[in-house]
Amino acid sequence: MAIQIKDLEQLKVMRRAGLLVGQTLQILKENIKAGMTTDALDAIASANIKRGGGTSNFLGYHGFPRTICVSINDEIVHGIPGPRVIQDGDIVSIDCGAIIEGWHGDAAFSIGIGTIDPENQKMMDVCEESMWRGIAAGSLNARLSDIGHAIESYINSQGKYGILREYGGHGIGTEMHQEPHVLNFGRKGNGPTIIPGMALAIEPMITRGSEKTKVLGDDWTVVSTDGSYGAHFENSYVICPDGKPFVLTALDGGRERLGAVGVEISDLLS
Repeated sequence: MAIQIKDLEQLKVMRRAGLLVGQTLQILKENIKAGMTTDALDAIASANIKRGGGTSNFLGYHGFPRTICVSINDEIVHGIPGPRVIQDGDIVSIDCGAIIEGWHGDAAFSIGIGTIDPENQKMMDVCEESMWRGIAAGSLNARLSDIGHAIESYINSQGKYGILREYGGHGIGTEMHQEPHVLNFGRKGNGPTIIPGMALAIEPMITRGSEKTKVLGDDWTVVSTDGSYGAHFENSYVICPDGKPFVLTALDGGRERLGAVGVEISDLLS
């Protein structure tokens, strides 16, 4: 299947979807605390997406039963919200998506609750920064594998972490998951050339131990096989018609974090 290329008007709708996702994640970040159930987080997300005029792209996706994914500690991705109570010291990863007028947004973050093991905090910081390094590397006329190379190189420069191999980023547009698949590792200079109108969701997933994972009996929740804690960050971005990137799911379009690594964002979607 060919990579979907969007024009500026389509990207403006994608920005609305992405902004709704970003705002929903911000509300979750501000409200999450020890003693809450993961179902309570799901209810907050569901209400905000509805209030913003969107629909969840997770709910019903291949039978997924909730609005968001909530994964805790050794659960890396795709955890199903339910009665589990969030505890002090937990690492909680939340993945959220929304659709507006047929266009999708998708983003995720990890957060520590209460008193956090400093090594767990470092893991989250490394994972998040690697995402921004990947987005920065995915510039106009770069090759797709430059993204994964930048992510892997940064993570490996910061310590010994397991980078998940079976899961990665993806194209996004009129579907949540489109071509191309975006690896979080690899050599530079391979794959399609990144051109204006190409939208990608970049999402590194790492653990403090092995990169090996297994899927639990619910057929969704992905856990580390060695029980090590993990982190997951994601943003959807696009190369705009002016050749500059814009992070569709970041509240500021990626201005602060990309600016910190010397990348100027487009003004076309601001």
